[in-house]
Amino acid sequence: MITVSIVTYHTPDDELSGCLRCLESDLVKRVYVVDNSRSRSTRDIVEGVGKGVYIPSDNVGYGAGHNQALRRVMDEGEADYHLVMNSDIEFDSDILGKIAEYMDGRRDVGALQPLVYSPGGERQYTCRALPRPADVFARRFLPRGWFAESRDAYLLKYLDPSLTWNVPYHQGSFMFLRVSALKVAGLFDERFFMYPEDIDLTRRIHRHFLTVMWPGASIVHAHRAESYKSLKMMRIHAWNMVKYFNKWGWLRDDERDEFNRGIRPV
Repeated sequence: MITVSIVTYHTPDDELSGCLRCLESDLVKRVYVVDNSRSRSTRDIVEGVGKGVYIPSDNVGYGAGHNQALRRVMDEGEADYHLVMNSDIEFDSDILGKIAEYMDGRRDVGALQPLVYSPGGERQYTCRALPRPADVFARRFLPRGWFAESRDAYLLKYLDPSLTWNVPYHQGSFMFLRVSALKVAGLFDERFFMYPEDIDLTRRIHRHFLTVMWPGASIVHAHRAESYKSLKMMRIHAWNMVKYFNKWGWLRDDERDEFNRGIRPV
């Protein structure tokens, strides 16, 4: 059984409807939509889906929003897997069965992300090394051509996409999670309003399980990259990354170095 959670905030109706159509697989038993904007149209769309559960919420952030659904999943105790996903994702509904079948055969895998592409077909490098402060600073503030080799290494562009890799950071647009792994690692850290909560959760699962980039399926992500377009979102991103490095370490993070050295095919 698979459950799903989507956090919305003034999300366009057509985007949400398209996302929900991807979840028509019989394996999906419940789709929780946590609406941080309490939109009437979002409620109507979700309540029009038989497996949809609408959760109205204050604007508590991304991870805290998903946690509202995850706590229900934990309390119900029925799901084997839970998918955390954005509303700007599209995929063929049959890939969920392929992913679940793979994870059924690999009990050591706690989290999986398929290959991710833009609507135009360009690869998005959403499985990454754990970031150093320099990686974040370079991507955010320096011209794209500067430190290209270091940037590519952080984005793991050198990985052969035909292989399955154990990678310590999955970007939060599509996180296919084993529920039993969440029971070990915990849920999203709600100190992070947005952005590094996915890094934080993946690395905590990575301590106990494989967290893989799997080439057996692919999805399309219409990535908005809001923090590159909005000064407000840039400030939110920067402040939450400060919280992340305060938690895990700035210049010294021994676990980060260990996990990054351990990136390998499995």
